Amino acid sequence: MNGQPCPWCEGFELYRRYHDTEWGVPLKDERALFELLLLEGAQAGLSWATILKKRENYRRAFDAFDPAKIAAYDEAKVAALLADPGIVRNRAKIAAAIGNARACLALYAGGGSLADFLWRVVDGEPIVNHWRSLGEVPARTARSDALSKALQQAGFKFVGSTICYALMQSAGLVNDHLLTCPRHAEIAAGQISR
Repeated sequence: MNGQPCPWCEGFELYRRYHDTEWGVPLKDERALFELLLLEGAQAGLSWATILKKRENYRRAFDAFDPAKIAAYDEAKVAALLADPGIVRNRAKIAAAIGNARACLALYAGGGSLADFLWRVVDGEPIVNHWRSLGEVPARTARSDALSKALQQAGFKFVGSTICYALMQSAGLVNDHLLTCPRHAEIAAGQISR
């Protein structure tokens, strides 16, 4: 990759790989979006590096992020998750994951999809920002405020505005790669998707 990658991804190989292959790329796959929603919630109060290190463990522990399976978790499964050192063992976050799976299934039962629900906040098209420094990149916006409110009204938890903006960045609803980063132009030109 030619150019100067976003500085936040330097010094940690998982960050760099995530930056170079996923972050900011428009994503509409239901399972992958549900995974990001749960992982962003699990990250609350922690670093994204912590979650990236545990991501494969999360996939294993949470049945490859299948909402139907997660929605059916009982107290025995919750106890097993709380004992699993491969994930963040926080009862409120685990309960939120189960509740979010149920909220996701309710979207499906109503004829909707998580992709449509999330992408509605940007009218179905990624917002391409033109930041020159990390200091310009916001932690939340009016759109992330709106997404947070809509998700909460639909029964989702751990979906505050800052978490929603991180989700918007990771799922490519916004392109927040810096202008100096080659990924900015690649994604803005629609050369890559997932």
